[in-house]
Amino acid sequence: MKKSQNEENDVARWLTYRPEIKVLDCTVRDGGLMNEHNFDDEAVKAVYDACVAGGIDYMELGYKGSKSVFSPTQYGPWKFCSEDDIRRIVGDNDTDVKLSVMADAERTDYHTDIIPKDESPLDLIRVACYIHQIPTALDMVKDAHEKGYETAVNLMAISIIPDRELDKAMELIAASDADIMYLVDSFGALYSEQTRHIIKKYMSYMEPLGKRVGMHAHNNLQLAFSNTIEAIVNGANMLDGSMAGFGRGAGNCNMELLTGFLHNPKYKSRPLYECIHKYIEPLRKDLLWGFDLPYMITGFLNQHPRDAIKFNLSEDRGNIVKFNDMMAEKE
Repeated sequence: MKKSQNEENDVARWLTYRPEIKVLDCTVRDGGLMNEHNFDDEAVKAVYDACVAGGIDYMELGYKGSKSVFSPTQYGPWKFCSEDDIRRIVGDNDTDVKLSVMADAERTDYHTDIIPKDESPLDLIRVACYIHQIPTALDMVKDAHEKGYETAVNLMAISIIPDRELDKAMELIAASDADIMYLVDSFGALYSEQTRHIIKKYMSYMEPLGKRVGMHAHNNLQLAFSNTIEAIVNGANMLDGSMAGFGRGAGNCNMELLTGFLHNPKYKSRPLYECIHKYIEPLRKDLLWGFDLPYMITGFLNQHPRDAIKFNLSEDRGNIVKFNDMMAEKE
């Protein structure tokens, strides 16, 4: 029986790939939130080499954190990402992988610590902010844009922002120098219907101006991968993932799942598996990221996972009833 045109299009979508889609590996940056960015050079170089061999489009090395806010005696070098530290790992980065750092609004000395693009191996500056920090974030974006970088706004805690406020934020960001606007499910609280609604809203503001929309998901409810797929279906072309899902708390969308789903032959799985086997999974027993019942509870409550992280490092770890009752008392 002859298939309809719609059926033919559906088959084509599953058997081919969208070349506009780019993936960003945030293993070191988001994973660093679990160990205060104290990775040795060998591990960071292994992730970089895996990104190069695996065809990953961007790698995020860490933060441009202010040393007046974060002590260098407590935090490792990837909290600050000096150009000297970056070059120690990547040289001049004569590869197809673009390099990124994240700059937190109000926690980055961006006028001085983000140097002109022609003096740095970095390509993309992602500015992370909460909605009340948008004026600062947009000044940071302007600064980075004028210095020659690609720029992105990562609007955090999206699941607690009212629609009316989000619309105003979209107007401001769309009119700015930002090239990319990210949906950031900080608390891992979104379901597919919510992801679809927000991505469509982002697209309505950004697509007419030729700007890209991105997705950064957390896995508190085991929906990071499926919500990333939902974002793809609705037009997002910048996608975050991390190897073995390594990231804060419940972790992120698994890069190895994401690249397998995308079908693009440029992405190679074996280098990712090798890095995961040798460098990422051995960290799990101490750093305790990934889906876990306390993270699930904070996801259901639409709350930051800081309480779950603290609980999982305490002597009460595993006592899910105690954690549930503790969180209920805070409601």
